[in-house]
Amino acid sequence: MQTTVAAKVDDTADARIDPPSQTLGTALHHLDAAAARLGLSAAIHLRLRHPKEQVAVRLHPVLPSGKVLSCPAYIVRHSDILGPAKGGIRMHPRVSMEMVTGLAMEMTWKTALIDVPFGGGKSGIACDATSLSAEEKEVLIRSFARAARRHIGPELYVPAPDMGTGEEEMGYFRDCIAHSEGYSIPRGCFVTGKPVILGGIHGRREATGKGVIHTLKAACRERGIKIEGLRVAIQGFGNVGAVAAAEVAALGAKVIAVADLSGAVFSANGLNIAALAQHFKQAGVLSGFSGGEAMEASAIFNLPCDVLIPAAAGSQITIDNVHGIRARIIAEAANAPITPEADAILNERGVLVIPDILCNAGGVFVSYLEYTQETQREQMTKAEVNSRLQQRMETTFAEVLQYAQSNRITLRDAAMNIAVGRVAAGIRARGAHP
Repeated sequence: MQTTVAAKVDDTADARIDPPSQTLGTALHHLDAAAARLGLSAAIHLRLRHPKEQVAVRLHPVLPSGKVLSCPAYIVRHSDILGPAKGGIRMHPRVSMEMVTGLAMEMTWKTALIDVPFGGGKSGIACDATSLSAEEKEVLIRSFARAARRHIGPELYVPAPDMGTGEEEMGYFRDCIAHSEGYSIPRGCFVTGKPVILGGIHGRREATGKGVIHTLKAACRERGIKIEGLRVAIQGFGNVGAVAAAEVAALGAKVIAVADLSGAVFSANGLNIAALAQHFKQAGVLSGFSGGEAMEASAIFNLPCDVLIPAAAGSQITIDNVHGIRARIIAEAANAPITPEADAILNERGVLVIPDILCNAGGVFVSYLEYTQETQREQMTKAEVNSRLQQRMETTFAEVLQYAQSNRITLRDAAMNIAVGRVAAGIRARGAHP
């Protein structure tokens, strides 16, 4: 078979995703602020600022067409103080070591806050997932599994789906591990977010979006706001945004606008989310939907609405567009969608921001349930999963709210104080010397 070397990966494609330096910069900003509020020692603060392990590999899979890809990939374990690192595999052309490090750090705080025995990790493959066929993505993810094998394991780092990957890729990943070990199934849980037929858990795909709405309901109760009739705008209609849209509409809210990279659709009376989901499934984009008025994607941030749910990439609400935000509540379904400068302005204006490490933690909580399920060789029902998810999200929100009110700080500062404090306590409990 004759092969040719593919062109260099285009790292300038889709510049709308958050810049790599901004991802890490935001994560460090929130950590430094929490360390100052908590009075952490310089030794612990320094330890938390730097990941435990950063690995860069190069993938050269031969695709069925005969073309050879050449993709850099990264694996970062930020912390394993409270348990094995946990975090998804992102596939996007702008993935970098800085971006993956920032996301891994955020996972450390998220797992600590939602109180599951994991640390924080992340991995990424610098490739445009949308340019690959399903078969080509399988070849690429299996190549990554082989290259990353030494750095992944049930007690080391447990990946999951992220931007550009889904349950299919997690199934291939698991199969690759099993095949390499010569067993029918891996010995332990190497990856979560798998198809249910391969040891996945019922409700994992919807968990992050459902968790977002559980925290939104709790925030509305705290503010004395009825969720029925609320005007909701959502940026992003991938797995998280689409589920959040369906869940909040089922509660009686009006989803007046949804945006993706192709544009936005708007209806003052509320969009038909089921019809929109069907259109998106067929077209792959929101544009062209006949049940709403077409708008520029950026217009989502200027709409008069009660609730804004950024569920796309990071660093979407910045100093450049924050003054146009009219929402009373912002639920951070994406990772770090608000830059620190914009966050400060929103706080001054009294906008209630539900921070990402709380708002979108439903996914990692259900991943924990999947991890325990596979370890114990049993299976939970969807009703059990949904019940435990709702209870954990509501309990954690109440804990963060009480801390915030007692200390007269924002929900973000309260969440970070609790999370960073728990990791710091773990460091002290384990002792200074490895």
